[in-house]
Amino acid sequence: MPDGIVFIDNEFVSPEHAKMSIFDVGFVWGDTAYDVTSTWKNWFFMLEEHLDRFQRSCDRFQLKSPYSRDEIRQICAECVQRSGFDDSYVKLQMSRGVMSSRTVDPRLSDSAFVAYAIPYVWIWGEEKCRNGANLYLSSFERVSSRAVDQRIKNYNRADLVQARFQALDEGCDDSILCGPDGYLTEGSGYNLLVVKNGRVASPDYNVLEGVTRGALSELCKLENIPFELRKIHPDELAEADEVFASTTAGGVMPVTRISNQPVANGEPGPVTRRLQASYWGKREQGWRGTRVDEILATPMQSTGTH
Repeated sequence: MPDGIVFIDNEFVSPEHAKMSIFDVGFVWGDTAYDVTSTWKNWFFMLEEHLDRFQRSCDRFQLKSPYSRDEIRQICAECVQRSGFDDSYVKLQMSRGVMSSRTVDPRLSDSAFVAYAIPYVWIWGEEKCRNGANLYLSSFERVSSRAVDQRIKNYNRADLVQARFQALDEGCDDSILCGPDGYLTEGSGYNLLVVKNGRVASPDYNVLEGVTRGALSELCKLENIPFELRKIHPDELAEADEVFASTTAGGVMPVTRISNQPVANGEPGPVTRRLQASYWGKREQGWRGTRVDEILATPMQSTGTH
C-alpha cells in the first residue's frame, strides 16, 4: 500500500483505511470518470485544465458531483498537504455510487467522489521515462470512440490491459494500440507523438485529449517546432526520426524501441530531449502552476450538497 492520503466519504484517511462498497456501480460496471494531475515542488501543473477535463468527463457520463469545483480543488490541495509530498500524483474520480437493487435507472443513484495524493508516479519507472522505453505495437484494437468516448478518462480499459499483457509477454515495457480504422491511437495511459523532419505529430482521433500533450503543443510553439494533430498510420513508426510519449506520470518520455526494434539509432532524439528539458525546467519554475499553499489560503465558497 503506498504512502499518501485519501479523501473518501467526506473525510481524509490513510490508504489502508480507505474503503468503498463492492456494490458501487463504478466497480461493478466501470461507470466512473476520473482524472490525474500532479504536483512538482508543491506546484500543481495545469490544475484548472485537469479540473475542466474532469468536469467534461463527468458531464458526458452524466455523473453529478456532490462537491463544487472550488471544493474539489481545495480537497486536492489538502490531500497533497496532508501527504507531505512536494512531488505527488493526485487522482480524483467520480463513480456512480451504490444503486438500489430494485432499479436499473442510474439516475437514481448518488455519485461518490474520491481523491488521493501519493508519491509522484513514473509510469515505466523514472529511468525508462527519462531515457527510453520499448513499446509494443499491439494486435489488440482500441475500443472505438463510437462505443466509449475516449475523450472521457474512464475505467473501461480491457483493451489496454490485454495490450499491456501482450507487450510484457513480448519483452516490451508497454503497448501502442490502433483504432478500428487501422490508424494509431494511444497507449495505456499516455499519448503517442512521432517526429519526422523536425515536425511533431500526434493522433487526432479515438484518444484522450491529454493535458500534458496540450502543454507540449505550447512548448513546441515556444521552441518553434511544428506541431500537428492528424491521422498517423502505424507504418510511420518505422520511418520516424523519433518517437515519444506524454502523460502526467512521466512528462515527456522517449520511446527508443518499438516491438523490440530500434527507433532510428535507438537513442532519445534531439527534439524529444529539447522538449523534455523544457518541460521539466519550466515545471521546476512553476510554469502553468498553482501553489498548493495558495489554494489552501483562498477562502472557499461551498456549494456542495454533502
